[in-house]
Amino acid sequence: MVITTAGAAACAKCKFFDNAEASADLGLCRYNPPISQPSGEAAGIWPKVEASDWCGHFEPVAA
Repeated sequence: MVITTAGAAACAKCKFFDNAEASADLGLCRYNPPISQPSGEAAGIWPKVEASDWCGHFEPVAA
């Protein structure tokens, strides 16, 4: 079993992190499908995350 620390598993290093946001410190987590919105006219959105965040779904970016 490999133990990964939070720093090594940061969102910025994850293949599901989309840093298309205006800030280098923010991005979108593309692991799950978009979250639906209460209004039927509003499109779903992916969760915004910080590059230093981490979670249990981490997969490293392929080199």
